[in-house]
Amino acid sequence: MTSTLRRRPAQRRSVERVERMLDECALLLDEVGYEALTTKEVARRAEVPIGTFYQFFPDKQGLVGALARRNLEAFLQRITERIPMADLGHWTDLVDLAIDEFVDMKRTTPGFAVVDFGEVLGAPGDRGKRALDETQENNVVVAERLRALTLELLGAPAGPGLDRALLVAVEATDAVLKLAFRVDPGGDPELIAECKQLVRRYLADHLP
Repeated sequence: MTSTLRRRPAQRRSVERVERMLDECALLLDEVGYEALTTKEVARRAEVPIGTFYQFFPDKQGLVGALARRNLEAFLQRITERIPMADLGHWTDLVDLAIDEFVDMKRTTPGFAVVDFGEVLGAPGDRGKRALDETQENNVVVAERLRALTLELLGAPAGPGLDRALLVAVEATDAVLKLAFRVDPGGDPELIAECKQLVRRYLADHLP
């Protein structure tokens, strides 16, 4: 995965500064949106010199890309942490858990409604901008990360068939959940339920 950080923070103070900039970026995305977001305002609110900002991020897109990757890592971590406590009797329960975690992040995580895992959402119908990796579509990156988790947890047979199925499932989930949050800013419950049913039925032909 391509990194948008110019250099990785090594010292604790630098790590804290980078996290503050990402936190303020997320808050500003909710307040003003992507187009009005400026590196100068992020640096001001994070209380770091603008020169320090450019030590770590090349531009606004690089900053948002780093936030998108942090969101993806947080999502995968939330799933991993919940699995031991969840009563997963079947792999379909894992589908429900993953969708529930995404919906919860959409509702509660600053900036997630605008950026989520990398597609910067603009006007309705806008295909968005790549933020996770300049060389691949965002959903391809997400599907690859979920593939690793699926192989580890379910012992599913690796191969191009599973890769394709997970990409289709991610694309379908992305589309239906976008619709759910267009219909209702809090996420339409009936459409979220339809999304779970759609993905469970589709993956039934590809998972044991």
